[in-house]
Amino acid sequence: MPIYEYRCTACGAAKEHLQKMSDDPIAQCPACGSADYHKQLSAAGFQLKGSGWYETDFKNSSSGGGGHSCGNGSCGGGCA
Repeated sequence: MPIYEYRCTACGAAKEHLQKMSDDPIAQCPACGSADYHKQLSAAGFQLKGSGWYETDFKNSSSGGGGHSCGNGSCGGGCA
């Protein structure tokens, strides 16, 4: 379940709530009872562990450009 951040515009209280994605947003501030309690937009934090696509596809190679579609390696490994 994701953690959502909420902030009350009336009293300034901020709190995180663990909710299902299908749950309705919390409408009332738990600190002051105001209806000015809104969900904030925040970046998701996660960490990639183990082996997987991110390890094999985005690893820096020391071959000097071999295998790049641009042919010369001048793209820094970001060629398409």
